[in-house]
Amino acid sequence: MSQQQKDQLGLKELVAMGVGGMVGGGIFSVLGLSVGLAGHAAPIAFALGGVIALLTGWSYARLGLNFHSDGGSFTYLEHAFRHPNIAGLGGWLLLVGYIGTLALYAYTFGVYGAVILGDPDQGSAMQHFLESGILLTFLGVNLYGVKAAGQIEDIIVIVKVIILSLFATVGLFYVKPDHLLPVFNQGGGGVIMGAALIFVAYEGFELIPNAVKEMKDPQRDLPRAIIYSIVITIGIYILVSLVAVGNLLPAEIVKYKEYALAIAARPFLGHSGFVLIGLGALLSTASAINATLFGTARLGKVMAQEQALPKVFSHRERTRDIPWVSLCVISGITLLFVNMGDLDVISSFASSTFLLIFASINLSALRLRQKIEIMLLVPLAGMLLCLLSWLALCGYLWQHNRHSLLWIMIFYLGIVILEGLFCERRLLFTKKRSG
Repeated sequence: MSQQQKDQLGLKELVAMGVGGMVGGGIFSVLGLSVGLAGHAAPIAFALGGVIALLTGWSYARLGLNFHSDGGSFTYLEHAFRHPNIAGLGGWLLLVGYIGTLALYAYTFGVYGAVILGDPDQGSAMQHFLESGILLTFLGVNLYGVKAAGQIEDIIVIVKVIILSLFATVGLFYVKPDHLLPVFNQGGGGVIMGAALIFVAYEGFELIPNAVKEMKDPQRDLPRAIIYSIVITIGIYILVSLVAVGNLLPAEIVKYKEYALAIAARPFLGHSGFVLIGLGALLSTASAINATLFGTARLGKVMAQEQALPKVFSHRERTRDIPWVSLCVISGITLLFVNMGDLDVISSFASSTFLLIFASINLSALRLRQKIEIMLLVPLAGMLLCLLSWLALCGYLWQHNRHSLLWIMIFYLGIVILEGLFCERRLLFTKKRSG
């Protein structure tokens, strides 16, 4: 029993998991997209995304305290809606969305690593080697044990927050006012679309409730960890995007895309700054992979226990409750995504998916508001903002990238078909048992 308590996660590890899950590939890989749409108002776009995350985070906190489960969003949907297909669809969406974000993080790690090593060519062998290697590394860490994952997350998050704080603090003194004014140089609509397109940067805090059974004191630490991690992330995103926009022209940020932050450090920190931010990117994406893989594997286990996935996903290590099959399968699929997939499609799909998931979780909190004791306004505002952002994202893709929108719709259709097949399997299984 004492060993089990020793291996449990405290507030520090949980906040690190939330910050690590959010400040990962997000700020490093989607900054160029945000600036391209919002222009000088990119920090406001990140702030708007943060408001939506805070509202949704409180819904997650109240739901997590009432329904202790590794299944997180999947479990909340089960309790809020009687029809099993709704929770099943939500679970499938989450799994595919997480795999998309894992691929995005690994891709960004590979890009920054290759650039630091002097190989800036997109899709190079070095990039593929690095993005595959980091996934396999954290698969090994998570297979080793819960406490190892939490302790490594602590170290990585502290180091990367220090690096990004140094970049933001020093960079503020070098910001060029003419780069920031006028604030809405691309109109207010660009801010909304920018916030929607980069919303994947706030995916990550919802992983915290998935670890509720590994927490020392969930009643105290769960809501604090969610809110603290979102607030810290909002501050980092606003400051970092402000410094980037204030030191580079929007055209430069869009040109350098995934490693724009490293380029933004050069005017005031020189080549050392470029390397330092590159290191921050590597640490950020690494910790995001660690945190996301940790939570996603447990979601797969719970879905298998509820017969929404093949039973083999529920297999776990006998003494440490580690869902090793789920970990291995999710990592394997992510390896295929990152080495073969179109990352533009995946990143758009991830933002779209999590906006829909967060809208459904806010709706769940709304339906269960008396049981979970939450104010009506919080989940209602969260749901409406998520849906409006999703519509803005679809509108942007329809106008500028119909190819991505088509693939996203195909993904969703595939998810509906998969859920339908497993629903039929569940019905057959139930009939056989009753027979």
